[in-house]
Amino acid sequence: MTRPIVAIVGRTNVGKSTLLNRLADRQIAVVADLPGTTRDRVFAFVSWQGRELTVVDTGGWQAKPQGSLEQKVKQQVEAAIAQADVVIFLVDVKDGAIAADEEIADVLRAANKPIILAVNKVDSTKQANQVADFYRLDIGEPIAISAHHNRGIDDLMDAVLASLPPQPIGIAEPGEAKLAIVGRPNVGKSTLLNALLGEERAIVHESPGTTRDSLDAIIRWDDKEILLVDTAGIKRRGRVDVGVDYYSLLRALQAINRCDVALLLIDASEFITAQDMHIAGYIIEVGKGMVLVVNKWDLVPREQRQEFKQNAEQRLRFASYTPIIYISAKLGQGINRILPQAWEIWKERQKRLPQSEVDELVKQAVSSYPPPRTGSRRLHITRASQDESRPATFILKVNDPKLVHFSYQRYLENKLRQGFGFRGVPLKLIFTKASRKINKKREVRA
Repeated sequence: MTRPIVAIVGRTNVGKSTLLNRLADRQIAVVADLPGTTRDRVFAFVSWQGRELTVVDTGGWQAKPQGSLEQKVKQQVEAAIAQADVVIFLVDVKDGAIAADEEIADVLRAANKPIILAVNKVDSTKQANQVADFYRLDIGEPIAISAHHNRGIDDLMDAVLASLPPQPIGIAEPGEAKLAIVGRPNVGKSTLLNALLGEERAIVHESPGTTRDSLDAIIRWDDKEILLVDTAGIKRRGRVDVGVDYYSLLRALQAINRCDVALLLIDASEFITAQDMHIAGYIIEVGKGMVLVVNKWDLVPREQRQEFKQNAEQRLRFASYTPIIYISAKLGQGINRILPQAWEIWKERQKRLPQSEVDELVKQAVSSYPPPRTGSRRLHITRASQDESRPATFILKVNDPKLVHFSYQRYLENKLRQGFGFRGVPLKLIFTKASRKINKKREVRA
């Protein structure tokens, strides 16, 4: 099911990064009282009232950019508007509706997208009275918020959700694995796509209800069907690439949202970049299977390959459960390993476990290595089970979720992997407070 994209747009220093951090409920974007701090996009997975969204922060809009950097930021903001399902237009109550806001409003009206006008930094009654000034932007009713002080955020997000189409009910067809090729521009996505399609007879077709201008490809492989969801490598003719780096990133996010397993393509000649790691982090955050595919392996000298592998494993240690395949899409080397590996991960993602076995494994893990004390208190786990509806998600009933240390959570995750596999699939452990009426015999205590 595709998660809608919500783009936060506005001129410099109106609080876009602060709003993203507020919505994500953790520190993601760089926040500083300096104009132009956020030049590259920052995105976050946000769940609000049960609706899952991808929220994208953008650089500060400048209608008349003075240099190449400002021009690039402007192009990327335009790309964000083009790809977003809803745009939050953020303005600053302290400045009023200035000429730059009016220029952005003109662009947004022409985009024909749902626009939510949010007036930020409304921290007093006097400032609240000034919100009416923004009606002259002709965007709609302005919503007064303070991202820093968490005021008006509920009203803002209610307006965002109301502007989205009803949430579709996604029912996957039995046996259909959805695969996406994602990665930075120029890492070889199109070459790999063509190699995969060239090896197998494929039907390329337009899929209703998918992302705008998307084309999917069905690969028939080993008596199985694998759906290659929309990627930057499958294009309509004549599409204009504006802000190509950012456009590619948005398409990657949309493809990740729709797929079951993502092939994260990395350019061996450039090693592993921060952007590669950001995309990997997003795949993990939204719970999709992943295969790391290192392309252009033929360009790495043989005497440097072992060192490359060691460094790659160290840099990607946060995804150590993920298989790595080294290929040359151009030469066709290693291509035949990709689909079998992706299929195995897809099957791992569908795995259902007996609840008694999950509970017993966690009991044994706690018995072997009890949770550390936090002051005078210790974490107690009363029951563990696999979630019935979400893949690779486990529910652990505990006396107090605040006592869960990240290192102990990682320990339990490793034990679940040792016992049940889930290779290539991120595990999600949800700790919830157990009922007071618990059966003492079922408690897993130190």
